[in-house]
Amino acid sequence: MNARARMVMAFCLVLAWAPASPPRAGETPCMDCHELSHEAEPAGVHAILECTDCHAGAAEFPHGDDPSRVDCALCHAEAVEAFGASIHGPSFEGLNGGAVSCSLCHGQVHRLLPSTDPASPVHPARLPGTCGACHANPEMAHRYRLRLVQPIQAYQASVHGRALQAGRMSADCTSCHGSHDIRPAADPASQVNHARVQDTCGACHQEIAAVYAESIHGQAHALGIRESPVCTDCHGEHRILSPAEKGSPVYATNIPKQTCGRCHGDLRLARKFGLPESKVPAYQDSYHGLASRSGVQTVANCGSCHGVHDVLPSSDPRSTVHPANLPATCGKCHPGALARTSIGPVHVQPTEKGANPAAYYVRLAYLWLIVLTVSGMLLHNGMDLLRKMLTPPARPKMDDAQLPERMSMGFRIAHILMAGSFVALVYTGFALTYPEAWWARPLLSWEESLGLRGYLHRTAALVMLAALAFHAVHLLVDRRARTCIRQMVPGRHDAVELKERIRYFLGRRPQPPVSPALGYAEKMEYLALIWGSLVMAVSGFLLWFEDFTLRYLPAGTADLATVVHLYEAILASLAILVWHFYFVIFDPVVYPMDRAWLTGRSPAARALERAPAAGTDPAEAT
Repeated sequence: MNARARMVMAFCLVLAWAPASPPRAGETPCMDCHELSHEAEPAGVHAILECTDCHAGAAEFPHGDDPSRVDCALCHAEAVEAFGASIHGPSFEGLNGGAVSCSLCHGQVHRLLPSTDPASPVHPARLPGTCGACHANPEMAHRYRLRLVQPIQAYQASVHGRALQAGRMSADCTSCHGSHDIRPAADPASQVNHARVQDTCGACHQEIAAVYAESIHGQAHALGIRESPVCTDCHGEHRILSPAEKGSPVYATNIPKQTCGRCHGDLRLARKFGLPESKVPAYQDSYHGLASRSGVQTVANCGSCHGVHDVLPSSDPRSTVHPANLPATCGKCHPGALARTSIGPVHVQPTEKGANPAAYYVRLAYLWLIVLTVSGMLLHNGMDLLRKMLTPPARPKMDDAQLPERMSMGFRIAHILMAGSFVALVYTGFALTYPEAWWARPLLSWEESLGLRGYLHRTAALVMLAALAFHAVHLLVDRRARTCIRQMVPGRHDAVELKERIRYFLGRRPQPPVSPALGYAEKMEYLALIWGSLVMAVSGFLLWFEDFTLRYLPAGTADLATVVHLYEAILASLAILVWHFYFVIFDPVVYPMDRAWLTGRSPAARALERAPAAGTDPAEAT
């Protein structure tokens, strides 16, 4: 080896053992050892930093295998301090398992992007996915005792989540919970603590927050009453929906039960704060409440009268339910209502004695009438059925042409119209009274879009009135029909027949009494039909044209009409089921059906029963 070669070798050995200067970001020594690709080189907000600015332990080169851990607090002291006290930080490590770190939310260590960059994990549009990596993971939810069920999915379905997905500015996770200083809701310092919710929501909804603060709920909340509702109590937390959406707690038909009724219908809260206990049940049983339960959106709910965020006590002159303001409030739906009369007690059962004495006593009278009448019908028909089972009546086979005509065509037409409209009225009427019943749901499924039940009910009422009008005209033009109806006038012989028939039922006489073609059974039905139709028509029109009723008639008239309409409908329905259906369907002499309403002629056995004194020839039974 010549001298020149020996000098080059010595120079190389010196370079190999000479101390190296600290590497800079992107310089070859870091890349050679840590195998960083060009794409993974420091970029984004940290592109201006050198490796040793974060990796202080690597300042000496060569360094050990485990340089000191990166300390974000060197630059982000305030954020790190807030994070340390948060539910994600070391203070709650026993609860969260120390699972959360800066890089878990902000992304790759060497490519941190600003929150304004759409590619950043903490960009508002991407926050649901970033937070959801843990909060939408069932395994992690179980491991770290996260009690909320699918909060991310709920948020994404909300008005806030959908607006964010559409590229519009809206509340994201950090808007409500904070960013680094996220605390449990039970912590008074938490942005979602019950005491601070109105401030958190008010950051975006300033006007509403100001109105709420003046309301009875806001004032109670300011006094520290925990039961007073805040924004999330009415609107929900993550799944906040528009009032126009059916799933929203503040959707028109959900307000009485899910929102206002949840507190005002709570017996414990009512007793604690001295609130009336019957307000919610009284509303639920009123026409407004029943229609709302049926799905009608246009009917008045709690917010329609009391306001929404500006709820005030009725004693406050600013309140929409202050006595001086009631005509305007009710007049929004019922123009001219209360112009001449007072509204009377509100949110009380109309059948309470002190609220509406007339309605109270009418209801009491109807209850006794229904019980006594239906019990008597059941007893009468039960004894008749038992007697016929012990002594089966003769059922001669005869051609219909040989039988006398019992119902002329005019009577049959009126009966068909009356029967069809009655069935429709019963179904559509009781569907309003019992909206949650399974048999009512097929009809009420149309209420939100068409209000079909009300249209059908009123149409059926007009058909029934048309049937009565047709019947009246028929009597005017047909002498034979008038002769028939004259026989419907009750007389002494009807009482005698009833007495003797009861004796027959009890076995005190061997044969049934003489029965005319139109006996007490038919007379009771006919008179009840005429009377009941008139009562239902008058009370129904008072309810149909409620604006007239509220404007011109005494206070409480609408409630009285409601009571009469309901209980008369119950009485009529039970009378048809127990009395009429027995004689035309279940009575052994006509079973399975008396076809007089179709053919005009009853079975031969019925003719024999109606005139036993005339012999055994049905043709003689007139």
